[in-house]
Amino acid sequence: MSTNKTAFFHDERTLWHVPGGLHALFLPVGGWVQPMAGSGMAESPDSKRRIKSLMDASGLTDKLAVRSAPLAEEDDLARVHPRSYLDEFKKLSDGAGGDLGDVAPFGPGSYEIARLSAGLAIAAVDSVWRGEFVNAFSMSRPPGHHCLREHSMGFCLLNNIGIAIEAAKARHGIERIAVIDWDVHHGNGTQQIFYERPDVLTISLHQEHCFPPGYSGAEDRGAGAGEGFNINVPLQPGGGHETYVYAFERIVMPALERFRPQLIIVASGLDANGVDPLARMQLHPESFRWMTRQAKAAAARHAAGKLVIVHEGGYSEACVPFCGLAVMEELSGHRTEVQDPFTDFFGLQQPGARFMSLQRELIDDMAGLHGL
Repeated sequence: MSTNKTAFFHDERTLWHVPGGLHALFLPVGGWVQPMAGSGMAESPDSKRRIKSLMDASGLTDKLAVRSAPLAEEDDLARVHPRSYLDEFKKLSDGAGGDLGDVAPFGPGSYEIARLSAGLAIAAVDSVWRGEFVNAFSMSRPPGHHCLREHSMGFCLLNNIGIAIEAAKARHGIERIAVIDWDVHHGNGTQQIFYERPDVLTISLHQEHCFPPGYSGAEDRGAGAGEGFNINVPLQPGGGHETYVYAFERIVMPALERFRPQLIIVASGLDANGVDPLARMQLHPESFRWMTRQAKAAAARHAAGKLVIVHEGGYSEACVPFCGLAVMEELSGHRTEVQDPFTDFFGLQQPGARFMSLQRELIDDMAGLHGL
């Protein structure tokens, strides 16, 4: 048994995944779209590497059990993705790369790196469920929550959390797992995989109409046996910290109370921060600390503390490290001496009372859809 209660699953090789082709944020270069430095893709390794660097420099890494993991087995992948998709992905990866969906290009070797990304999530879940650690963080890359069963999307090539859930169910027979997705973009891949399932509660808080483009989703509650087990909380752009606080208090925490999960997994995108280039939600590092605290409290109440956080998006190389550090400090219970330069700045830019009144009304309406 490790003396560290929190594990950090990470492998340098995940930072070697290169989205294929030249892009500007997510737009292919050509016509009036000019090339940028490097590949130009928003989903780069730099923000993830800077999280780990800040953890190292602050001394937080020394308080954690740092682990890698083997690549996810083909059978683990096949519980979520059809063999035809996996075979085509590997074929393109063995060559020059390609794209199997929407805004999800990849280069040579990305198939094995994506398997490693999923493997980190599997190992994090497995270690927490077996009691080796109280909680764990998986620094997975490429991300996963947009990836559909047969279609990559939004930088996501394999659905890491979906694969980890199915592996855990196959190995351990876990009956009820809840997924809280606070990435600023809708967790459409995870939603699709579990949409007709009552054993996995999926909750997505996301900026309305952001990505997938035009999607809101408040009315999408699941289907068949899964009706009522999918909750979407589309939030207005610019909502800020108090919007997420109210959404948690009004919807997320009551939904978890009703479902009583045995394990909670968080899809932790950090792209709701106030300077992210792909969203406009005005969160700050302390927002992510607060949400992590709520996830820990829910896990302590319902799941014997069993909590796994899996990294998703986050594209501001300046702000993301501080958001990631806040998550890891709260998850592990160790505060460092790092001074966050963003929270006070964003605190001056939060929405006013009239906006919050409207946002609370909309959240109340969404809560009513789910009988909360």
